[in-house]
Amino acid sequence: MARESYTERLDTLRDDVLYMSELVAGRVRDALDALARNDEALAQRVIEDDEEVNDMYLELESDCVDLFALQQPVAGDLRLIASSFKIITDLERIGDLATNLGEYSLEAERDVFPEVDIQDIAGVTIEMVEDAMDAYDREDDDLCYTIGETDDAVDERCEAASEAVVRDLIEREMETDSSDAEIEQLMADVSRLLLTIRDIERVGDHAVNIAARTLYMAENDAALIY
Repeated sequence: MARESYTERLDTLRDDVLYMSELVAGRVRDALDALARNDEALAQRVIEDDEEVNDMYLELESDCVDLFALQQPVAGDLRLIASSFKIITDLERIGDLATNLGEYSLEAERDVFPEVDIQDIAGVTIEMVEDAMDAYDREDDDLCYTIGETDDAVDERCEAASEAVVRDLIEREMETDSSDAEIEQLMADVSRLLLTIRDIERVGDHAVNIAARTLYMAENDAALIY
């Protein structure tokens, strides 16, 4: 493989990883939109589109393996390929979380916890993913650290949201004489919302993983890897 061709393949790999991130972020946004509007058709499309993300992941995984095997990269090139390999894994898992959110929206019949602003918290985690990929594109180490700090705030908001949901459940149980069917529905709503909060938090966690691998790629700095 000529050096020029090798360099072009590295550039293509980076571009393809960035494209995959745009696709995945779009799926998360669509899933949240489906959840907000109770849009069954959109939720179903998000679920069905997971195969496209999986196929892209496998293609990029193969590209990374080829670059390892055919060129035996060293130093910065090695870190780029290795980090890209790890990043596409995080992106594929974010795609899986988008599928989960789509499935939750199909199960949701009503918003019984309007005081929990799921959409706002989720919006922050999507921005974290986009910022992490911007850092990957520009090799911006400062932005990587900022994403780690943002994740701490997101974790606190998710914990508070989960506590609010459980507290509301307890209060309703104590204050009303609900039928068994009503209690069962309430428990299902609580379970769904807690899972939604959990998966939104995980999107942020994957953004931190991407930032950590980017920092390692750009500066050979493993400070954010844990």
